[in-house]
Amino acid sequence: MVGDLVRPVIFWFRRDLRLAENPALTAAVATGRPVLPVYILDDDGDGHPHGAASLWWLDKSLRTLDADLRQCGGRLILRRGNSKAELLRLIEQTRSAHVFMNRRFEPEAFARDADLAHTLKAVGVECHGFNASLLAKPGTVLSGAGKPYRVFTPFMKALLQTLPERPATPAPDTVIVPAGPDSDDIDAWALHPSSPDWSQGFDWTPGEAGATAVLSVFIKNALGDYAVGRDIPGRRSTSRLSPHLHFGEISPRSLVWAVRASASQGHVAPAQADKFIAEIVWREFSAHLLHQFPFMSERAFRPEFDAMPWRRDPEGLTAWKSGMTGYPLVDAGMRELWATGWMHNRVRMVVASFLVKHLFIDWREGEAWFWDTLVDADLASNVQNWQWVAGSGADAAPYFRIFNPVTQGEKFDPAGHYVRRWIPELRALPDRWLHAPWTAPGTVLSEAGVKLGYTYPRPIVDHSQARARALEALKVVSSRSRDGEQNGVFMREGIVRP
Repeated sequence: MVGDLVRPVIFWFRRDLRLAENPALTAAVATGRPVLPVYILDDDGDGHPHGAASLWWLDKSLRTLDADLRQCGGRLILRRGNSKAELLRLIEQTRSAHVFMNRRFEPEAFARDADLAHTLKAVGVECHGFNASLLAKPGTVLSGAGKPYRVFTPFMKALLQTLPERPATPAPDTVIVPAGPDSDDIDAWALHPSSPDWSQGFDWTPGEAGATAVLSVFIKNALGDYAVGRDIPGRRSTSRLSPHLHFGEISPRSLVWAVRASASQGHVAPAQADKFIAEIVWREFSAHLLHQFPFMSERAFRPEFDAMPWRRDPEGLTAWKSGMTGYPLVDAGMRELWATGWMHNRVRMVVASFLVKHLFIDWREGEAWFWDTLVDADLASNVQNWQWVAGSGADAAPYFRIFNPVTQGEKFDPAGHYVRRWIPELRALPDRWLHAPWTAPGTVLSEAGVKLGYTYPRPIVDHSQARARALEALKVVSSRSRDGEQNGVFMREGIVRP
């Protein structure tokens, strides 16, 4: 009996790389047994291997997590391989009878979790699952008819009504980790890029403490003007918390509580806090949709859009990826993405619209590029947001809403701070011509040191012609949609995001 009391429990870190507000970790420590904190790098554990930028972040986050655990008297055990096989190996080594974990809700990961639970039960091990990544578990926020919401605003209202008001659970004071189980050396994983190291411009501090610091700065400096400032790419007015959220270095509940507290204390207007909370709920909406409609990662949510006659344009795709389309706001965004692993939200919408509607390239090509290059690459958000822009998603923007990259630049970057930062070859061009340099007189271009086609490309597509082509293609989709509605096949709820 004494031996049984000291048998450790396993805590499996996943997308919850934090100690505070971590329900599964809190429950594992509360057993009073030694805890084995383990992270398993499963290169294909859920069917969507990490992108290169995500691996950069993961490397730093795991190192920070290990340091945090060591301050509590513990350590992080690292394993690489098949998650189920590595857990079973650890169970065999330690005779553990309990595995604690926070569930993942992406369709393939969710199915693998269920399979794991059955496997563990068969060998006498109890699997304890919790929710640490979302405000509410998918399937718990349903319409009055008991069905998943497909429109954002009623989903948000229903979700926020169920959100409990409670203080965050603090990090454990002590995590007792028994000696013995072997751990990989994270250096051997080689997650940091080399030959070349393309991450030298990454200005991030991964880890729980980094997330807390970013939240504090955001509330102090940007939350008070969030509703307007969030659209200005030349200002640091967004939270930049998305990668911390994706890796679970901070919980969405902690964010909601923090901004609500700031509003209740009179530091910011409630409307500003509500606007930020709406963005957190949009992330939640994406996660719930993908969980309940798993085909979304491969196909259009609105099936009539699968008839879209996308173009194959390798040269255009390469120009888009490298920030050489000839449209300054688009190119600035793509260069910011490559240099920093992140892109401003307003610009994300513009560059996505450009790929899908100006170049008429399948949204899945853009989603794949974002998956590899974003440090905050999140399957549900990535798929949902690309389909939102493409018009094919739930509660999506109408396809005929086609962003004009010139007027978007003039409206949201009027002084050119953003474009000039990322496109230095246009830095000397006057504001009047900055967002459409091909319209500038030759003398203006010459004085600014700009030679179109040499120092900076001419537009690879004409906006008016591209818009006309996209709208013509929409007729095919609209025809399919009308036929489907008549046949009762393509019935969908509203398509306009509030």
